[in-house]
Amino acid sequence: MGPKRHLALIDAAEAVEWPVPFSDGLALLDGLRGRNVAVLASGDPFWFGAGRAIAKAFPGEWRALPGVSIFGLVAARVGWPLEDVACVGLHAAPFARVRAELSPGARVIATLRDGEAVSGFARWLSETGFGESRMVVCEAMGGPRERVTEVLANDVQGVFSHPVAVAVELAGDGAVIPRASGLPDDLFETDGVMTKRPLRAMTLSALAPRAGEHLWDIGGGSGSIAVEWLLAHGSCTASIVEPRADRCALIRANAAAMGVENRLDVIEGAAPEALGGLAMPDAVFVGGGTSPALRTALWDAVPDGTRVVISAVTLETEALLAGWQAEFGGELMKVEISHAAPMGSKRGWKAAYPVVQWSVVR
Repeated sequence: MGPKRHLALIDAAEAVEWPVPFSDGLALLDGLRGRNVAVLASGDPFWFGAGRAIAKAFPGEWRALPGVSIFGLVAARVGWPLEDVACVGLHAAPFARVRAELSPGARVIATLRDGEAVSGFARWLSETGFGESRMVVCEAMGGPRERVTEVLANDVQGVFSHPVAVAVELAGDGAVIPRASGLPDDLFETDGVMTKRPLRAMTLSALAPRAGEHLWDIGGGSGSIAVEWLLAHGSCTASIVEPRADRCALIRANAAAMGVENRLDVIEGAAPEALGGLAMPDAVFVGGGTSPALRTALWDAVPDGTRVVISAVTLETEALLAGWQAEFGGELMKVEISHAAPMGSKRGWKAAYPVVQWSVVR
């Protein structure tokens, strides 16, 4: 079994073409149980390749014989040490999946869906402000049709063939996603309801994301807390519960723009009713209002050791947090932030509403 281009290179007594979409081929492979089957795939099947899906579908029934990965072939062609390069699979993912890597001077090697995707990726780089990036387009690497083309993203033209990957040395004045918590507010779309940058940084510090952990974000607003949680590590996941449909759409748009939508579930509904069936969290953020019923439901639902962070802006909710901190412990913090603003012909301090934050381990 394998793609048509691979099967054309061998003489087999019986050949089965792997269909599109890829997942349909797993059923065909399952129908060949009891027979010796060789599946042909490019390069290293466990680096953005077929290995993950086949190993999951047929545990203990396979043996892999990897070749040189496409990333290795491209790096050897352009002379880049792979340990200094972000390697990304965009052959079955949106271009925004590489968004967090966009920074002048950074290097990226990415697989692409097909030849037409080269121009699409170049346009996306230009629209994101990185049209001056140097692109090395690598077609059919390691085979008789190998072709390498160097061009700026702004100037990509012509026809390219599949399979294809690109090596990109980034340049331009586009917005860069910082690696620290507390991203600039203007990186997010918002209807005005969003945890602002300074408080978001403190909230992420209290939530303390770690590799492989899952977050519940209750009352998602614009989704900025969950998006930053997901950006903290590529294995982090999150569920957002938000009662308003328009804000759910806004959250999904922000997640897609940052390339993390594949690790986020957005549930339209109200807590605590909407919490049933969610994957168990390692951390919980409540930023859209709380109540004794919600606090009780959380304590009943989440396991011991869960980190819980709840914010309040009203006196009534502040009183709840003060009582809970006295009963359950944790840290209670009041944050008051002012920004310089015009005051007639001079400047003065303009204060935002103070925020009380309770962080505790269940």
